[in-house]
Amino acid sequence: MGLLSDDVVLIHKGKKPGEPCVITVNCPDKTGLGCDISRIILDFGLYINKGDVSTDGIWCYIVLWVIPYSSSLIVKWSNLKNRLASICPSCSVSFFLNEQPSCSSSSPVYLLKFFCLDRRGLLHDVTQILSELELSIQRVKVTTTPDGRVLDLFFVTDNMELLHTKERQRDTLAQLHAVLGESCITCELDLAGPEYECNQGMTSLSPTVAEELFRCEFSDNQSHSQALSPDMTKLKKANVMVDNSLSPAHTLLQIHCADHKGLLYDIMRTLKDCNIQIAYGRFSENKQGYRDLDLFIQQKDGKKIVDPEKLGALCSRLKVEMLHPLRVIIANRGPDPELLVANPVELSGNGRPLVFYDVTLALKTLGICIFSAEIGRHLASDRGWEVYRFLLDEKSNAVARTQIVNRVRRILMGW
Repeated sequence: MGLLSDDVVLIHKGKKPGEPCVITVNCPDKTGLGCDISRIILDFGLYINKGDVSTDGIWCYIVLWVIPYSSSLIVKWSNLKNRLASICPSCSVSFFLNEQPSCSSSSPVYLLKFFCLDRRGLLHDVTQILSELELSIQRVKVTTTPDGRVLDLFFVTDNMELLHTKERQRDTLAQLHAVLGESCITCELDLAGPEYECNQGMTSLSPTVAEELFRCEFSDNQSHSQALSPDMTKLKKANVMVDNSLSPAHTLLQIHCADHKGLLYDIMRTLKDCNIQIAYGRFSENKQGYRDLDLFIQQKDGKKIVDPEKLGALCSRLKVEMLHPLRVIIANRGPDPELLVANPVELSGNGRPLVFYDVTLALKTLGICIFSAEIGRHLASDRGWEVYRFLLDEKSNAVARTQIVNRVRRILMGW
């Protein structure tokens, strides 16, 4: 009973170069499924051009038109299909009998450790290889020694669930050696031990830095600097309107906002964390840099949202997530500048994909060397954050701090 796994996710490629590919997901529904799907699509470097979502509360049908963010990106469509199918609820008899599926164990964490001679752009080149291999970076600890050598610790999980095999490990190390070249001194890959737990946290943030990074409200000047448009001339805006008169069972959310990389993920993530279910949704095409969404939503109990305080809180949070999905600042850490990037973590524990990749790419294009780097989790403003810290080489002082922040933000936001 139920659909075959091959029918759960269908991908139809465009007939001509540049035409969107159409991804169709047809499976049992669950709260947050749209968030999980949009996160995986973002992780594969794909831009959601438009989309439609419909569900009766039991079964859902999702259609998304996607294109690569980069024309040079080679998308592994079969791997994308398998990843999407893996997060869809089971179509077996147990689902229809409301039996709870057994919880799958989390992916094992592996430690990739290499010691090599440092060079400009090294960290991004390694990150790019890990992304192409579909290895998700969970934690990073990068340290540069005074003699120009670097010790990198990457804690990764394998999205393909094959890193336990010798063949997958050999392929991973071979591709890394090809990138590192003769500068590589040692390169090792093993299951992570107690050191992973030791790297769950991070160096504490000063109260001043934490206040600037995690503040919930922004002053007018900060709003303009944090939410500039791609042409850097106008303020990005987000409007959220609510209508409870059109449907007896659903609340209509109408959203008009500036487009950015991962916009649908940021909206779906917010609704998932608020236990909001989408009965029907339409995600329009980009028009002059802006997007429109119509979402008919319900609470988890199947009722519309009528409490004015709940509606106000939901609208406010959506606006913040659309305007400021990522926080980017530069602070002083001793005599050197430190770049900090923060993004909210889903209640499920998932962080935003490709942040480390995008930040290291931005710094590489600016010609800035990274002296040390780390990823950790931080609790602030009653929520969890993933924080990326990059201690920049002293030579980076030659580049204006505003230029660094703007370049990092532009690449993170897809501008």
